[in-house]
Amino acid sequence: MRLTVQKRLASQLLKCSSDHVWIDPARLEEIKEAITKQDIRNMINNGLIVKKQIRGTSRVRAKKRQTQKKKSRRRGQGSRKGSENARSSRKGEWIQRMRVQRAFLKELRDKDLIAVGDYRELVRKSKGGFFRNKRHIKLFISEKGYVKKK
Repeated sequence: MRLTVQKRLASQLLKCSSDHVWIDPARLEEIKEAITKQDIRNMINNGLIVKKQIRGTSRVRAKKRQTQKKKSRRRGQGSRKGSENARSSRKGEWIQRMRVQRAFLKELRDKDLIAVGDYRELVRKSKGGFFRNKRHIKLFISEKGYVKKK
């Protein structure tokens, strides 16, 4: 049974494509007799003709991926695109390391735990890249006995 005219009129009234018009298969004979816009309007009001919901792209998988990434997952070797330097620059890492080390050495100097001469020597070593991290500085100071006795 061809209902192209009815579908076309319904699509105009519903402001959608004729592909998105659903016609009740149980009441086809009744719908076939509807030839005016007013007839179709009545059938839409009675629920014989309905506008189908537009199917969109599901965001469920994308949201799940985002929550996993917030937990620092999915960051393994196979998920990486850029080089190591592109992901976090060597210079940026160096700057962070220097800031931490210099702040720590200044703190020790200000609290008068190390002598000023030792402080200068440690700052130069730090600038030269001698220390890997703050813990390495602590270890070095304790081994060399730079800590002042009070």
